[in-house]
Amino acid sequence: MPPETPNMDPKPVRKEIPFARLAKPSRAKWYVRAGLITIGVGLAVIFGLAMSINPYGPDGAPRSMATHTQLGLPPCNFVVLTGKPCPSCGMTTSFALLVRGDVGASLRANWVGTLLAMFWSGLLVWSVGSGLLGRLLLIPRGRGELILTVIIGTFLVLMLGRWVGVLLGT
Repeated sequence: MPPETPNMDPKPVRKEIPFARLAKPSRAKWYVRAGLITIGVGLAVIFGLAMSINPYGPDGAPRSMATHTQLGLPPCNFVVLTGKPCPSCGMTTSFALLVRGDVGASLRANWVGTLLAMFWSGLLVWSVGSGLLGRLLLIPRGRGELILTVIIGTFLVLMLGRWVGVLLGT
């Protein structure tokens, strides 16, 4: 038998791909999809309520807080007891001003509320899209809790930082 000679015409070596990579990602269960759609609907209701509130005073000037009372809610207890605004004072007004396109007044009422409203508008689109497609868009697998924790923590730090600034008069 003649000795084997090396192949002069090497064929490309086909790399084995594990089966797990070939499998399509599974779709979210029905209750996850329903939850995502419910979040989107809830956020749409919040923006609808913001549209129903009049964030302007009788003179036409934008208010800075207390518009939530138009929804039948009581005045802020913190303001009533201390005379100082609470960390979330002005958020409802900020939302109501932003949905009307009055960005400057929204930022003056509560700039964290403006950021939160903008974030929630994106979250509304994301949650409905994710619910309809059956998978979390733009969220790497296994990172959802971390991302959610970072987002909530960031907004809390911003809100409390803004509050300290308001209390100190800056």
